[in-house]
Amino acid sequence: MRVLAAILLCVTLALPAWAVNPDEILKDPVLEARARALSTELRCLVCQNQSIDDSDAPLAKDLRILLRERLQAGDSDSQVISYLVDRYGEFILLKPYFGRHTLLLWLLPFVLLGVGIVIVVMGRRRSQRVAVQDGLSAEENERLKTLLD
Repeated sequence: MRVLAAILLCVTLALPAWAVNPDEILKDPVLEARARALSTELRCLVCQNQSIDDSDAPLAKDLRILLRERLQAGDSDSQVISYLVDRYGEFILLKPYFGRHTLLLWLLPFVLLGVGIVIVVMGRRRSQRVAVQDGLSAEENERLKTLLD
C-alpha cells in the first residue's frame, strides 16, 4: 500500500501544473484547446520566462481571460496573437518573429558558435606548430645518441 501511495505521489508531482483556474476554462472543448495552445506561445509579462498558461501572476490570468474572450468573439488564432502583440509588443511572444529588428537575436548564437570554432581550430594549429618547432636539431640528436649508447 505504501508503494502504491509513493508511486501515486511521484506521478502527481511529475505532471505539469497549469495555472489556469476552473473559472477560466471555456465550455466549448475546441475553443479551450485553441486557448491552451495559444497561451503556451505567450510570455507572462511578470514572470518573463513562463508562458501565461503556466504563470500564477494576476496579469497572466487577465491575459488568459482576454485571450478566451477574443476566441469567443470569433477571432482566429492569428488575429488573437496580432491583437496581443499590438497591445503589448512582440515581447509577449515566447518565440519572437524573424525580422530585420530581431535578426541579431536569431543569428548571434550561430555567429558565436562560428567564432568559437575558429578559436579552437587556430589554437590547435598553433600548438601543433609549437610542437614541431620544439624538435631537436641534427647536432642535438647526434649528441643524444652518443649519450644513450
